[in-house]
Amino acid sequence: MTSIEPFNLSVPDAQLERLSQKLSNTNFPDELDEAGWDYGAPLADIKRLTQYWQEKYDWRKAEAEINKLPNYKTPIDVDGFGTLDIHFIHQKSPVNGAIPLLFAHGWPGSFHEVTKILPLLTSATTPSFHVVAPSHPNFGFSSTVRKRGFSLPQYAETAHKLMLKLGYPHYVTQGGDWGTWITRILSLLYPDHVRASHINLIRGHPPAFFANPVLYLQDKLSPPSARETAGPARSHWFVTEGRGYAAEQETKPQTLGYSLGDSPVGVLAWIYEKLHDWTDGYPWTDDEVLTWVSIYWHSTGGPAASLRIYYEAAKDREFGVARTFEYIPKVKLGLSFFPREIVVVPKAWGRTMGPVVFESEKERGGHFAAWECPEELVRDLRVMFGKGGGAEGVVEGKNGYGVEIGRTKL
Repeated sequence: MTSIEPFNLSVPDAQLERLSQKLSNTNFPDELDEAGWDYGAPLADIKRLTQYWQEKYDWRKAEAEINKLPNYKTPIDVDGFGTLDIHFIHQKSPVNGAIPLLFAHGWPGSFHEVTKILPLLTSATTPSFHVVAPSHPNFGFSSTVRKRGFSLPQYAETAHKLMLKLGYPHYVTQGGDWGTWITRILSLLYPDHVRASHINLIRGHPPAFFANPVLYLQDKLSPPSARETAGPARSHWFVTEGRGYAAEQETKPQTLGYSLGDSPVGVLAWIYEKLHDWTDGYPWTDDEVLTWVSIYWHSTGGPAASLRIYYEAAKDREFGVARTFEYIPKVKLGLSFFPREIVVVPKAWGRTMGPVVFESEKERGGHFAAWECPEELVRDLRVMFGKGGGAEGVVEGKNGYGVEIGRTKL
């Protein structure tokens, strides 16, 4: 495959039959009385979801919904790693001059996270966007990387080359979770192409007095918001009780991979715990949960491949996650703060990450902003990139506004 080709997802019947057999042969563990969520995903929940997965969940229906999206695949050459076939969604707006936007997902999300914001961002409402949402390498229906060392710069390179191939030499980005760190590295490595970035997982550092005395005093003297007041407790919970998964995935992903690669219920429990713990009381339906999990189970590389980003980024001393916390100049930055994010920091910390031109502090929402609060996330993007916004007109000739001609905008 040398060009951009339409992609149609079709999981073989035999693969679905093997999944059903594995679900029926599950050996569940026991559980302590009144364990609740303290020990992890509750047994009753996992048994219910497993039964639903085997007897009622309709993957073919979910697959058909995915196939309604504009899915494509194309080969991307990544320096030192050969050619990777990259799956992506590319939804173009009918608006003349729509802003090219790269949506970068994280773990345990996928390209599927974009589906709620996709029709909103690409509608005739202005400013409008052309949206590209790839499956990162090792995720979803993109290729699996076979060599060590594929870290954040390589994920960024893949996404950047995809945007260039689609005819977008200048573009903006949006990301959460690993999507934040990937788009931050994009801003660092390709500042002449990435014109602005919006993120919803925000870290940064406490402002230092000698580095930025004004920001330091703002941080110390400004009365904290309700989100900032509650933030330390949420952050402490994550560090002390919610981060065990990352320690394993950063250090021994292969060992964990044997369990996830063989047990669909293991994948279900591993992901379902995060969907519960990382959201702001979002009412997940069983179908939603199982579609998220099924994308991992049916992915090209299997669920274990997605863990390796943790290991590689942790070992990368130059362009690892820690570098993304630092100030990155030249690329305008927008921040949306959600109160039930896994780590909740004061607004002033976010301002240490780059030239901030937009901030929004939310009353609700957690880690998966595009899924939990799609309307609010889209509203923030429209304010940031709209008329009078801090990133208005950052992509020359593509400000998100145009003249409609019938149902198509040229």
